[in-house]
Amino acid sequence: HRLLLENAEQLVLVCGRREPYLRRDGAASLGVLRAASLVVGLDGCIKAVGQADVIRNQFSEATFERVIDCSGKCVLPGLVDAHTHPVWAGDRVHEFAMKLAGASYMEIHQAGGGIHFTVEHTRKAAEDELLASFQHRLERMLRAGSTLLECKSGYGLTLESELKMLRVIERARKSMDIGISSTYCGAHAVPKGKTATEATDDIINNHLPKLKELKLSGEIHVNNIDVFCEKGVFDLESTRRILQAGKDIGLQINFHGDELHPMKSAELGAELGARAISHLEEVTDEGIVAMARAKCAAVLLPTTAYMLRLKQPRARKMLEEGVIVALGSDFNPNAYCFSMPMVMHLACVNMKMSMNEALAAATINAAYALGKSDTHGSLEVGKQGDLLIINSSRWEHLIYQFGGHEALINYVIVKGKVVYENERCETMSSY
Repeated sequence: HRLLLENAEQLVLVCGRREPYLRRDGAASLGVLRAASLVVGLDGCIKAVGQADVIRNQFSEATFERVIDCSGKCVLPGLVDAHTHPVWAGDRVHEFAMKLAGASYMEIHQAGGGIHFTVEHTRKAAEDELLASFQHRLERMLRAGSTLLECKSGYGLTLESELKMLRVIERARKSMDIGISSTYCGAHAVPKGKTATEATDDIINNHLPKLKELKLSGEIHVNNIDVFCEKGVFDLESTRRILQAGKDIGLQINFHGDELHPMKSAELGAELGARAISHLEEVTDEGIVAMARAKCAAVLLPTTAYMLRLKQPRARKMLEEGVIVALGSDFNPNAYCFSMPMVMHLACVNMKMSMNEALAAATINAAYALGKSDTHGSLEVGKQGDLLIINSSRWEHLIYQFGGHEALINYVIVKGKVVYENERCETMSSY
């Protein structure tokens, strides 16, 4: 066997009965075992989870590549970040100053800043240069506990530069330990010199056929299709056309909606069978009900609402209506946050989620939003052995300590292999 984690103070299963997601009532009762152990096999999957003495007897003859004593520590599922834009060149630190001085997101966007600024720099950057900065960011995400994340293209906007970004994501997926769900987001903004309709036609007639070809040949593996459905970007009809065309080539629908204006994105997503919709700061009550009925996940991004000073997404209303709520960092040059523990903290404080709901949203529900909750998002036999060990006797410290993850996360493990070990944890108490 690959790994034995022994005698954890708390072992947080998240789910215990193969639930594909947790709604509000389910999240209230996260499965937590005390004095528990866990075994990961050589195939990288969890073989056993249970009371420490039972596991000790069951595996008394077994050999392990690695044994970690988790006395006084907590074991949790690896965190899942359901929304990131991590491949780009040229940071926008100057725009942060503009925002603090009162400029709105759309004012900066219309002045040629925002996405357009990043597009300009990303188009000029060489593929290897983009890969190096992307890998560095992924390392930081891993150290903050994320073991699976969604990665979007969308700072290319031409076929050639979108493919460059998708190749970078593919190269990282093959060469790194962290799990990646890849998203084509060519409809992230309307390229300069084109109308939204022209951009839509270009995506449907040129981008998607090429993606289908590269997908079939196995050169690029894309999972999801995304559109920024917003006033002054892609309207509802253009969004519908692009998402449907993506669905027709086998991509899951997972798009930006109802962020700055109510666009009826949620209603559209529910109708098209979207797997997830992100943002939703301006979603209508009808949209919330439609998403709950369609089992379409809401990927909420508390960092974005916080940094842009938008009104917070109505997480409580969504949870009460039975929506599957997931969380993402929205890591991008506009919201420079790598850390899902900080995202969970903001979700609890600013969106009024409970700690249980936030953890479910950053594990099983985020995995569901990526179509991966059968293999990720909880500590159950048969699932991939992705987990964290924190140097604390209560798992809530991961959320309670705002920005404290750097001294709290002791080990990050992917497929039963230790991919990050933080020695500083051993010398300092987490309190």
